[in-house]
Parts: sequence; structure tokens; C-alpha cells
Amino acid sequence: MDLKEYFENTRGLGVMATADTDGRVDAAVYARPHVMEDGLLAFIMRDRTTHANTQANPHATFLFKEEGSGYKGKRLYLTKVREEEDAELIKRLSRRNYSADENSKEATFLVYFKVDKERPLVGD
Repeated sequence: MDLKEYFENTRGLGVMATADTDGRVDAAVYARPHVMEDGLLAFIMRDRTTHANTQANPHATFLFKEEGSGYKGKRLYLTKVREEEDAELIKRLSRRNYSADENSKEATFLVYFKVDKERPLVGD
């Protein structure tokens, strides 16, 4: 199963791990990525720690644990390739209603990553 089909059909919990230029690590809960036509993964990000870290250091890891018992899922090792602030595209891709969010005036970015490596959540 390719990543587009996987993330369209699999529910679960995602965690994005990033680090700044000094190596200080951050981890944050993130929704399933959007798999774009060119194979890049796109995440909608607010201008917070994870986004700041991707500005300073393009490398990240996304862990995804599938719903249900056990530890099925994926570890994706990523490199940021670009980002954009296209509000209409972000609105179309969003799985939640940001306009109803109390912080709706906060900048929102669509951040694209290439997948460098894919591993199972547990083992290898």
C-alpha cells in the first residue's frame, strides 16, 4: 500500500519530532499528512515551535500509530523542501475548521517534506 492510500484509509495518532539548530528537540501531535501528487507529504502548521524548528533545521520524524491494539504504524524520516501560505489551499486540505478556532488570526503554513526513509513503528 502506498502512503497516499495508507493515510487516506488509516486512522491513528501522529507525532512530529523536530529539533532546532542547537539540538533542542520538540514533539507535537499532528494529524495524518496530506500526500501530494508529487509524493511529497504536506502538513498544516501554525507558527509555533515545530514550524520554527523546520525553519532552522529541515529534518523531522513523523511517528504514526494506527488505531487499535498493538503498535502498528510507521516511522517516516523527513526533509523539508518548501512551504507556502496559500490560505485557500490550506482551507481545502484542512480536516478541521480553523475559522472556528480562537487563534484563527495566527499564521498558518503548508509545509512540504520528502520522505527519506520509511520504517515500521516497532522493529525493522
